[in-house]
Parts: sequence; structure tokens; C-alpha cells
Amino acid sequence: MFRNSIIDKTDRTKIILAIVFIVLVFLPLARMFVNIDIKGLQSVIYTPVFNTAIYNSVLTAFVSTIMTIISAYLIAMCIERTNIKHKEFFVMLFILPMLVPSISNGMGLIILFGNNGFFTKILGLSSGVYGFWGIVFGSILYAFPVAYLMFSDVLKYEDASPYEAAKVLGISPLKQFMVISYPYLRKPLITIFFSIFTLIITDYGIPLMVGGKYTTVPVVMYQEVIGQLNFAKGSVYGAILLVPAAIAFVIDLLNKDRGNSTYVTKTYVPSGNKIKNFFAYLGCSICGIYMLLPIVSFILLALCSDYPNDLSITQTNLIKTFELNASKYLCNSTVIAVSVSALGTFIAFLTAYLSARMKSKVSKFLHLASMTSAAIPGIVLGLAYVLLFKGSYIYGTILILVMVNLVHFISSPYLMIYNSMSKINENIEAVAETLGIGRFNLVKDVFLSMCKTTLCEMFVYLFVNCMITISAVSFLSNTGNKPISLMINQFEAQMQLENAAVVSLVILFVNLVVKGVFAIFKRKNLVRGGLGC
Repeated sequence: MFRNSIIDKTDRTKIILAIVFIVLVFLPLARMFVNIDIKGLQSVIYTPVFNTAIYNSVLTAFVSTIMTIISAYLIAMCIERTNIKHKEFFVMLFILPMLVPSISNGMGLIILFGNNGFFTKILGLSSGVYGFWGIVFGSILYAFPVAYLMFSDVLKYEDASPYEAAKVLGISPLKQFMVISYPYLRKPLITIFFSIFTLIITDYGIPLMVGGKYTTVPVVMYQEVIGQLNFAKGSVYGAILLVPAAIAFVIDLLNKDRGNSTYVTKTYVPSGNKIKNFFAYLGCSICGIYMLLPIVSFILLALCSDYPNDLSITQTNLIKTFELNASKYLCNSTVIAVSVSALGTFIAFLTAYLSARMKSKVSKFLHLASMTSAAIPGIVLGLAYVLLFKGSYIYGTILILVMVNLVHFISSPYLMIYNSMSKINENIEAVAETLGIGRFNLVKDVFLSMCKTTLCEMFVYLFVNCMITISAVSFLSNTGNKPISLMINQFEAQMQLENAAVVSLVILFVNLVVKGVFAIFKRKNLVRGGLGC
């Protein structure tokens, strides 16, 4: 009877948590859909910009996704399937664009390839990188780190036994790819494609900076809401952006459910001859330079007196930026990031423990509810929160920014810890009950200890994303609660690119410090043999 009451209480907790997740996602969305009326719908559909924006968004997203996936797969193969040196250095270069807002990557392209860009002048180009190809190159820069990490994770866990057997049988590398590699990659490739496509098509930072007159749906939505305060039109465009995100979410769920359950019998040992390693070094070097160049351009623009006319070093831009309240907005961002990281890590851990370790009929419902926000683009979620909470006591405060970021980013950390907990021996609770060990002590001494590095990864993921996001917070910020990332939009609109470069470097520095602290912690745990899951 006592056991049944515990189960009932646990299920009630699961149901409450699931309802909270669903309400925080779907109630704002419902409010956004209510805001759509026939007049607003017609004013969007029957305008020339509507069809143009949709066509441009789909075309640029598709081309960018294909180019990103091909390059990310090839680079992941260079890292995971060769024995080249300095892999950690290359990987660090590859993920640099993830540590700054997407709009910063677009700004980097302008500094380098704009009408007055560094390479534009050196190469004698007649025009800068604006329009279609500007968005494509910027989107690749923005999405490549995500695609690379996803491919790298897939390749790390591939079984080497079929390749060894194929080599003994004299099967050619091309035949090995078609028979072994492609079937293994097919399902992850579907997930990666739709993830990258959704990431690109819902971003407005890159198109805003380098799109020029080449209009995309997120930019039109941003201009309607921020520039004209037209929430009815913004809601229509928000609903449109939900379509690819929702399709990607559903396909990802179905793909995972039908995925093959394979076991790695032998870890792949990287190898390579001189020619193979040469091309691996060449590919990694070109890719690393491409990822690094925008960061270098920030440094030049931020520290030079008058780029590109006067390259003498000065502190004027740095001082001016902080005089324009950058320190205040940096504090706002730090408070938001730390709050979301702490709360998100705790909530994700609790939810994953209930769904992964305390199985019941309600567990699947809680698991799906925890991932609902993954289907909602940040710019859409931000607009939905504006419409729902406008006029409330939390509107215009840091609290609402913490809330929207928490809802926006929690799905990925939840999946991290859920997967980690699922790998722990399923009989450990029965053993603890037999030995008279309480549930609290079991969680504290076993689960927290074994998953501490995963918890740190969750914290860092949430922190970095809160520091760089411009989508979910754009419509909810004001002069009092504005995060520092939105200063880039402000400076870009005022053509103060030097100050925008300073802000980008500040965000990059903070994120590098946080990731560096985590890397030290992880290395110490590796030395002590306590890495856990």
C-alpha cells in the first residue's frame, strides 16, 4: 500500500511537470494564433513580399543546409577517421562561431567581404557579399559547428568490425561507403538535415546583416514587430515559421523511435597514410581559417582607430562601448545566463530522473512534454510571450527573459541527462532498496556523482546559448532588462560596427572563460578516474 502511494505521488508529480512544460509552450502559442485574424492574414498573403520571402527562405536554407552537411561530414571524417595531430585545436576553431550571436557572424562577413571589406579591396571585387550568397556563406558559418558536432558524435560510436571484415575481403572504399557507412548514417543524416535546415530558416541574424534586399521570412517578421509594432502580421509570419520546425520535430521523433539499436563491438581506431593525412590537414586548416576569420575581423575592428584607413591600436572603441551601458547589459546577460543555467540544469535533471529511472505509464508523456519546446523557433516563442504576458507584472523584467530562455533551451539539456541516466544499470534502485538506501542518498551519491560531467555540459550549454541568443529575447527586452547580445542589433542599425565588434568580443570572451573552467573540471575528473556518464 505504501509502495502504491509512492507511485501515485510520483505519477502526480510527472503529470504536473508535463502540464507545466505544455502550458509554458502551447499557451503562448495559442495566444499568438488567437491574434491572427482574417484581415491580418490577407494583409500578409496578398503582399508581393510574402511569396518572395518564403521562396528566398526555403532556397537559401536548402542550399546552405546541403553545403553545411557535406562540409561538416567531410571535416568530421578528417578528425575521426585519420590520425592527424592537434585535433583538439582544430575542434576549438570549428566551434568558435557557436560562441557568438549569429548576427556577429554576419557582421564578420561584412567586415571581410562587404562593399568596403578587407578582402573586397585586396581582391578588387566590384561588390560585397550581400544577397543570396551572403546569406548562404553566413548560414554555413553559423550552422557548421552544430552539424560537425552531430556528425562527430555519430562517427565516434560506429562499430569498426564491418570495415575490418570488408578490408580483409578486398572491398573498395566506395563500396564500403555504400554498403556500410550509408546505411549507418541514413537515420542520423535525416535528423541532422532537418535540424540544420530549421536552424537556418528560422534565423534572422545572418539575413539581417548580409541579406541586403534579399528578404527572408524571419527578417520580415522582425521588421513588422520591432519596426512597425504590427503584431497581427508578425503572428502570421510566426505561424509560418512553425511549419518547418514542427515537421523537423515530428520526423526526428519518428526517426529516433525507428532507429536501429546497435552495439559497438570494436572501437574505430583512426589511421591514415601521408596522402590521406595531407588532405585531412588541408581540409581542417581551410575550415578552421574560415571559422576564425570573422573573430579576427572583430579584433581588428574593435581595436583599430579607424578600420581600414587607420590600423593603429586604440582603446577608444572599448571605452565608448562600455560608456553606452555595455557593462549594465553584460550584467543583465550574466544574471539571465546563470539563472537559466542553474534552474534549467536542476529541472532537466529532476525531469529526466522521473522519466528515465521511475518508469510508469506517465513517463512517456512526461518525456514528450519535456521536448515540445524543441519544435518552437526562438523568434516565434518570443513573440508568443509578448502577446501573452504584455501588461503583466513580469513583462519588461529580467524574470520573463529567464522564463523564455528556460523554455526555449531546456529540451537539449534534458535529452543529455536523460540519455546518461538511461545508460546506468537499471537494477541499481532494487539493490539500493534491498540495502536500505534511501532514494535521496541514491540520487546524491550515485546519479549525481556518475553524471556530474553531463550536468556541467548542461550548465555550459544553457549559459552559452543565453549569452548569444537574439531571437527569443528580441521582442521582450527594453532598456532595463536588455541582454548585451541585443546591443549588436542596436549598433548595427546605427552603423556603429566598431562598438558591435566590441560587444561580440565580450560575449566570446565570457563564453570562452566558462567553457575553459568546464574543460579544466573535466580534465581533473579524467585524471582522477571520476568522469562518470
